[in-house]
Amino acid sequence: MKNLCKIFHALSDETRLKIIKLISTEELCVCEIIAALNMVQPKVSFHLSVLKEAKLVKTIKKGKWIFYRINDSELFNRFLLLSIVEKISHEEIKEELERLEKFKIQKPFLPSKKLEEQKNERKV
Repeated sequence: MKNLCKIFHALSDETRLKIIKLISTEELCVCEIIAALNMVQPKVSFHLSVLKEAKLVKTIKKGKWIFYRINDSELFNRFLLLSIVEKISHEEIKEELERLEKFKIQKPFLPSKKLEEQKNERKV
């Protein structure tokens, strides 16, 4: 029962729902999430820790970078998160998506951008 309380507590905040929507399609590092939400790092880290404690997100370390992604290892969480992601339209997080894209264009050093470029080079 405690785990369910953690899950629903984590999902009771609009910022955390936005984070879930943002990372539902791609792994993001903290700096990308900060840029998308236009928030300071301590606040974003707090929200990420709540989501991680509820086992809704997981981290992946790639070199010195830590990426966040949806934790779909548990069936209940997977269905719950899929339902949530479908209920939140791209229109509702349009500003966040625009800030994220602008940040990615301005910051060519981002690991996610480098990984994407490497994948594209391999395809050619």
